[in-house]
Amino acid sequence: MSSSTKKATDGKISCVVVKLGTRLLTTGPGQIDSTRLSKMGTAVRKLRDQSVEVVLVSSGAVGLGMGELGLTERPSDAAALRACAAIGQSLLMNLWRDALEPHGLVPAQILLTREDFRSRISSRNVEDTLRNLLNLGVIPIVNENDSVSDEEIRFGDNDVLSALLASLCKADLLILLSTAEGLIDREGGGEVLSFVEEITPEIEAMAGGSESQTSVGGMITKLEAAKITAKSGCACFVGSGDDPSILDRVLEGEAKGTFFAPAGLPLKSRKRWLAFFPKTRGVLVVDEGACRAVVQEGKSLLAKGLSSFRGEFSKGDVVAIETEEGEIVGQGVSTFSSEELPLVQGRDGDDILSDFPDRKRPELIHRDHLAVLV
Repeated sequence: MSSSTKKATDGKISCVVVKLGTRLLTTGPGQIDSTRLSKMGTAVRKLRDQSVEVVLVSSGAVGLGMGELGLTERPSDAAALRACAAIGQSLLMNLWRDALEPHGLVPAQILLTREDFRSRISSRNVEDTLRNLLNLGVIPIVNENDSVSDEEIRFGDNDVLSALLASLCKADLLILLSTAEGLIDREGGGEVLSFVEEITPEIEAMAGGSESQTSVGGMITKLEAAKITAKSGCACFVGSGDDPSILDRVLEGEAKGTFFAPAGLPLKSRKRWLAFFPKTRGVLVVDEGACRAVVQEGKSLLAKGLSSFRGEFSKGDVVAIETEEGEIVGQGVSTFSSEELPLVQGRDGDDILSDFPDRKRPELIHRDHLAVLV
């Protein structure tokens, strides 16, 4: 966007892109969940009241068109699919208008294809249109232009579209809402991963597709979206939109879901995100020497400085760092789980790695993934 658009630098969010999946907005082909849509309008109003700019990426046109035509399965024929999209898009915008106007919000429709991002001129036009709408306090409602696009210029799903849009918008955060609660650790205890520092092959292996007849994609496309946003310095959150008030909780770092940290950012910028997201899962109590090393010398937190710990957390969760006097001085990504900490507490690095050969580093929290809060 224009040079007047600034990334948040003080831990505050100034612009978010929120993507809502088809299954979240509908209960079946042509059956809109009007109550949830109305609550989403309330949630958007709350964000605007906090001076947060909001861009909505809304699926649902094809599903609504299917309902109008009495279809129960997503068409495989391209012409039929385009017809469903053309019929459903006008219905979708009417529903969003009904959800937003009671809150004094004006919606604006923007339909895009991949072609709109391929040339500098067309992408600049999209950028300028979005900026003007946001400056006017309007809520852009973006969808893929399925009524005219072919396979060569389609995104295939709105997850990728929303990620490209977030990058173009220079948004601080992309929120992908669907019926999924986040990325499930299929190799572990089946819990939702709260924090993903980097999308590795192991993380990608946890993803699955979509079984819905009205939607495409799934967690696979959400990981692709997170990769795109990470490269542009935008964070990404994946969670369930069953309760639209999740938007408030995401910005407060209290929502259940998976937070994907931006990659390739300067160290100061990465640490801003650690300080802001997500809610800490446990507490590491450190001695005076460890506190001095972390706070004053900018060093990693080592196991030999750990006095005690509280809470149950997994490797990769964000934990708070506390002095023995009870002062929170920082937080960061834990290299070890709470179950593993008794095995490493007070030990040196080489000694730790001999028992944990799968770890790349022995620090409890590496300095690159630690934010000092004092």
